[in-house]
Amino acid sequence: MTIIIEEGDLTKISCDAIVNPANSYGYMGGGVAGAIKRVGGNEIEKEAISKSPIDVGKAVATTSGSLPCRFVIHAPTMKRPAMRIDVENVKLATKAALDKGIKLNIKSIAIPGMGTGVGGVPVEKAAEAITKLAKQFEDRFEKIILIDRNQDMIESFKKFL
Repeated sequence: MTIIIEEGDLTKISCDAIVNPANSYGYMGGGVAGAIKRVGGNEIEKEAISKSPIDVGKAVATTSGSLPCRFVIHAPTMKRPAMRIDVENVKLATKAALDKGIKLNIKSIAIPGMGTGVGGVPVEKAAEAITKLAKQFEDRFEKIILIDRNQDMIESFKKFL
């Protein structure tokens, strides 16, 4: 098993599943969720909404539309869109996403920096939480890809890996 850190676009990565740091209602308006919807298609959001509410600490999988992955795993970091959160929500969402990946029997999963946009979690705290959980799950996947477009997030992933 390998944990890979990659600077890049989550919507372009080829793997079994990508993680959407969602809200409990499944709305995909801005940030990572908005990018996933723009590239993958509205059907991803429609399916996520149909499976809501999704509690923080839980995750659901949907179709991936036109994305180069099989699933989008929606793991809420916040109840309502654009809420401020703390790092505990990042931990709960990351664990829920990894647990869902195991249930889906997937081999590769891509996780972006979560909670650092409108959620307001400091990049270093989010990176530490995500990498710590990735290490705990690394023997359950062939590949865990920690991916982000933000150079600070990439450097923080590297620091804690």
